[in-house]
Amino acid sequence: MKKLMIVMLGLLTLVSACSDNDDEGSYGVTSGLITPKIRARVTDPLNQNPFTGILEVYPCKDETSIYYGNYINGKLTVFNGYYVISEGDVYGDNNRELHLPIGEYNMVYWGTPKYDEPIYNSPAITHPGLTNGADLAKLYFSLRPNTDGTYMPVYDLVHAIKPARIGTEDLTASLTRVTAGLKVILKQEDNSAFSSSITSVNVHIGNIAEKMNFYTAEAENMTKTVKFELSRSEDATIMSNPTVMLFPSAPNPLLELFITLADGSVHTLSKALTSTLSPNTRLTLNIVVGKILPGGDPGNFTIESWNEESETIEFPVVD
Repeated sequence: MKKLMIVMLGLLTLVSACSDNDDEGSYGVTSGLITPKIRARVTDPLNQNPFTGILEVYPCKDETSIYYGNYINGKLTVFNGYYVISEGDVYGDNNRELHLPIGEYNMVYWGTPKYDEPIYNSPAITHPGLTNGADLAKLYFSLRPNTDGTYMPVYDLVHAIKPARIGTEDLTASLTRVTAGLKVILKQEDNSAFSSSITSVNVHIGNIAEKMNFYTAEAENMTKTVKFELSRSEDATIMSNPTVMLFPSAPNPLLELFITLADGSVHTLSKALTSTLSPNTRLTLNIVVGKILPGGDPGNFTIESWNEESETIEFPVVD
């Protein structure tokens, strides 16, 4: 999945057009190629909102997961449709349009939304190799590994599968988020500033799916650990992260904090969460620790009930 970089250069209205290149596609069509219009929305449990972000479209043969491809300069290629979308409509010139023979297709949509609020700026994902005729149901997006056995956070991903009649209808997609979000907010129980002796705090979240099916978006092998670092606020009273996106987890994923002090010592806190990181959910995790001092130990912690997808974790005071 391409890194989200949206350049709004002006409104581009797509109109249906035919190529002068006659080509006989898999449906026996020889009358030219159609460039369909496209619109997209994001679906959540309460409503539908116009989509803003990058949208990729993968045409498959009718009623199958077999990738058909896309015509560019009159030749069938492996390059899928690629669009910059703002408020549900195509914008700008940075698009790779679909050009297809008239006929029935099964469209697979993948998108990466744009956010107004801060979000983790270094997501990564391993994209499967793609060829014409490939079975998308046998391909996967996968976590990208770090060098220490952990994995990187992923992009926020939205997905849909929908049949389309090219030549008689526009492309429309109601996209569903298939990733989960996690934001950690770490404070000391007296709300004091964290000691300058704390050089870093890393979060590990376990039981995360290793991969996601390219066709169905189903998550598999929920055994991996994703790592990310917390940043100190200007007044040093909070350590937190922009929301990271994750593949879904197994129930009660394991949370670990690795607190590194200037003397090189590392203190580890761990606790299984009470809930699952499910698709289309975002968890804000409020963590309260006792005073962290050089040579101290942060101890254990308890978890209170969720409040609108928010958990509070408390650690005892450290001497």
